[in-house]
Amino acid sequence: MFRLFLKEHLLFIIFQFSLVLFVMLLYWLDGFRNLDTAVYSIVISIILTLTFLGTLFVKKYTFYKKILSIPTQLEVVLQRSAQSPEIKQVENYLQHIYRLYQKEVQLLYARQNRHLQFMNSWVHQMKTPISILELIAQNDEQIDSKSVMEEMDRLKRGLEAVLMNARLDTFEEDMQIERIDLKQLVKEVVTENKRLFIGKHLFPVISMDDDCMITSDRKWIRYVIAQFVTNAVKYTFEKNKKVYFETSIEEKQIIFSVRDEGIGIPASDIKRVTKAFFTGENGRKTGESTGMGLYLAQEICSRLGHEIDVESSIGQGTTVSIKFDRQEIMKRGGQDVHINTGGSNESI
Repeated sequence: MFRLFLKEHLLFIIFQFSLVLFVMLLYWLDGFRNLDTAVYSIVISIILTLTFLGTLFVKKYTFYKKILSIPTQLEVVLQRSAQSPEIKQVENYLQHIYRLYQKEVQLLYARQNRHLQFMNSWVHQMKTPISILELIAQNDEQIDSKSVMEEMDRLKRGLEAVLMNARLDTFEEDMQIERIDLKQLVKEVVTENKRLFIGKHLFPVISMDDDCMITSDRKWIRYVIAQFVTNAVKYTFEKNKKVYFETSIEEKQIIFSVRDEGIGIPASDIKRVTKAFFTGENGRKTGESTGMGLYLAQEICSRLGHEIDVESSIGQGTTVSIKFDRQEIMKRGGQDVHINTGGSNESI
């Protein structure tokens, strides 16, 4: 401890010694030759310096004792025992570092816990299509290709959800912003999920302008729209219902909506449907919900700078909307392209 103190103040001791010698040299050059006075001055300087250093050592003794010991708990390191402004500032600095450390640890723990829960839920759900495929394969009769394709689609959607969840941690590295024809993208998503509509006897209706251009990431926003489609079909139990894809213009925003005629979401669940692993009453009815679909959609849109809004009424259906900034609308000839929601009513 004392050795550390000397190392820290060695430069100060050398400076004091040099200063005394310099003053003595000035007196010597000025003709002052009294040796007793010189010795007296040097002794007094040494006593004052040692007194100062001793007082400083006493004030820093607790601090040196703390930093030279091997801590067993973080709380011991963060105990406040400072007796000087410098050490107080050091302790405040350590407190801030500890808070940052806590935030990082909590973030990593939450991320790891989210991945673990999601994988457990996903593995449990993937058992169903695998079991069905196994039963179909064991059937001696002719294999029902329609049923096989339905279960394969479920497996593909599950794998895509896992991949998107894994890539979410490196979102910025995987993001590519571009101009996107929203209507064309919606058509592609609907076509990819046509077996879902056919299997549930539902009809997609696209009411969008042909020139609806947005600025976003095609892959991520495509997944979000696909998630909306999956939810709309999953929670519409009656046949011959419709799923509407619409756009509307407000003063500063363009709004894309997916509206179904399903069972709707209870009012008590509306504010929590975008929380991770929240399944709600509807999720318990179907038994197929992971509670991650709208959570991933919310996270993706938030990182892309878009806003998600969910509206629903029991028995009347649910509307999920993405709000894009108005400046993201493509301009032609210096004027905005306005969207007429009643201009087309196209069924696929």
